[in-house]
Amino acid sequence: MKNINVNKFARPRLLIVGCGDVGMRLLPLVRQAFRVIAITSQQERCAELRAAGAVPLVANLDHPATLRRLKGLAHHVVHLAPPQPEGPLDRRTRHLTAILPERARLVYISTTGVYGDCQGAWVAESRPVAPRNARAIRRVDAEQVLRGWARRSGSVLSILRAPGIYAGDRLPLERLRLGTPALCDDDDVYTNHIHADDLARAIARALFKGLPGRVINAVDDSDMKMAAYFDAVADAHGLQRPPRLPREALRQVVSPALLSFMSESRRLRNGRLKRELGLRLRYEKVVDCLQQRKPIVS
Repeated sequence: MKNINVNKFARPRLLIVGCGDVGMRLLPLVRQAFRVIAITSQQERCAELRAAGAVPLVANLDHPATLRRLKGLAHHVVHLAPPQPEGPLDRRTRHLTAILPERARLVYISTTGVYGDCQGAWVAESRPVAPRNARAIRRVDAEQVLRGWARRSGSVLSILRAPGIYAGDRLPLERLRLGTPALCDDDDVYTNHIHADDLARAIARALFKGLPGRVINAVDDSDMKMAAYFDAVADAHGLQRPPRLPREALRQVVSPALLSFMSESRRLRNGRLKRELGLRLRYEKVVDCLQQRKPIVS
């Protein structure tokens, strides 16, 4: 009688890199299908990750030596870690690809900021990238590094470009309480959103259904300008709507970093998200969350 290899029936390993809020929302969706290993740079988070059903490992993408024991550890990877906050290159993603195995499947969460300012136009994934700020330039670099790794290693890469991630506990309430101004309508920009739960569900589906090398706009159906978003959040929480200022006046009262978020206008098409990943959004628009509409069960 032949010996049975029990490992044949073991769950595959999934490595989550950057297991913050979205990663914690992803864990319940994947822990039955995978043995999940969550990377954290903070020793104090190990108990939280273990309680959520993951095997925590302490490592730091800024320090390649701490990643050596991860080499070849899992053939499924979710890369949620942002680039380091300076420079044109994403060194963290370079360090990660050095320890990834061949013929893996990786889902990377990038940003819709890679499209730059589209002057309010509707944008599909085929639009060339045109990053305007350092954050987006680093994200474009990360995408290119991962594409090169996928070609060399025979791996499957899915890139989800996410916009502003929100949830009931991820709203600009402090900004509203401070009375930070927003742009007047003539100068305002279109902004895009995705609920953190829907992004986690999109990641889970991409692990199984993502096409090789495919980019997907992970956005909801909202079609609203930034000040309208602030107004909706303020109304839902009984706060004062922010004052409106022309762009030149706003430039005098907000930081350059904040102003950069208010200088790019685009609306993202999400046909691939629905058609290829088969995702039915629980929160089709921001107002669905603000009104606490009962989520769809799927």
